[in-house]
Amino acid sequence: MAEGLRAVSSFDTEVPVLLLRLDPGPFPRSALGVVRSLGRAGIEVHAVAASARGPVGRSRYLHRMYARPNELAAPMALAALLDLLRDLSEGIGRPAVLLPVDDRGALAAARLAGRLLGRYLLPAQPAGLPERLADRAQLALLCRELGLPHPATIVPAGARQAADAAAELGLPLVAKWSRPWLLPASAGLPGTTLVHTPDDARRLYEQTERAGSALLLQRLLPGGRGTDWFFHGCFTGDGGCLIGGPGRAGRGRPWAGPAAAGRRLPNPQVERAALRLAGHLGYRGLLDLDFRRDAHGRYHLLGVSGRPGDRFRLFTDSSSGLDAVRALHLDLTGRTVPRGPAAPGRRFRPGTYRRRTAPPGGAPPPPLPTRSSAAPHGMPRGVPPAPTPGATP
Repeated sequence: MAEGLRAVSSFDTEVPVLLLRLDPGPFPRSALGVVRSLGRAGIEVHAVAASARGPVGRSRYLHRMYARPNELAAPMALAALLDLLRDLSEGIGRPAVLLPVDDRGALAAARLAGRLLGRYLLPAQPAGLPERLADRAQLALLCRELGLPHPATIVPAGARQAADAAAELGLPLVAKWSRPWLLPASAGLPGTTLVHTPDDARRLYEQTERAGSALLLQRLLPGGRGTDWFFHGCFTGDGGCLIGGPGRAGRGRPWAGPAAAGRRLPNPQVERAALRLAGHLGYRGLLDLDFRRDAHGRYHLLGVSGRPGDRFRLFTDSSSGLDAVRALHLDLTGRTVPRGPAAPGRRFRPGTYRRRTAPPGGAPPPPLPTRSSAAPHGMPRGVPPAPTPGATP
């Protein structure tokens, strides 16, 4: 690996990286891969999160962990975040790459980008683009504009229309809040819900004011073996992809709990859709896309995230050690990003931070929860039905 790192255009190790997580709890599993990748390249890595629990806080490649103030628990607390980032910049002492690892952090950082100039390096994006991609209602309109397959979606204007839309789309269906990052923790509403009856849809619509964004009702695309695909890459803003590619999602080992397992495989349809979307929007930076194949062989775009995906290490170039987060650092610091050959067939099975069942050869594990093959789009398998109004979250 050391020889591979020397093959990459030298990193500007004077520019550290600050990982940002605004959601509660410890860092996601992908963050540990980010810390290791950058740290092994000689880049100083700082991190801010609500919790230091988990392996990220104990990694030898992490320079320092900062506590996220409690006031940042509120959705889009931009003023408090701006103050925090300025204070951290003073402590770090030099400009740093700001790398959010959750959707809330990515959206907030994009809004503050103009006020962070000189302190942090961020991909230059067209105004409002990150929110347009994260807003599920806007994503449906964008797919229609570009002619990309997307599940049939209705945004009801009233409770009666929600019930009628449920019957029109077919049951069960998927209900999503358009801007899940605005959901207050006190509301007890999941971002995505599986709806089984028109009354469920009507009652869910009545929670719109508490949710803080519009309700979407979406036709459920049945899942199954080989139907879920993804594309992860680092884009240049002119439609070029520095590194990345398509892959097929899979399931991890049962004794390790839920996992974002996957295999890197060529898929021209998924790749064309990703490149078309990024090129049309002038997107720059990390992009993680989720697709599901329908019975007619069309790949529907289900979700977009502008942060490191759980499977970003699948697309590491074996000869140079280059991956998406390293490519982003090179690009933002003005270094040349080498292009490497694709290596399809590579597998990735990340485990959870804490084992929830015993490994092979250990004590007999407890039974795993049932997983439905028709999991709602954007949620793990086995999602509960719509909540009953007034019930304790």
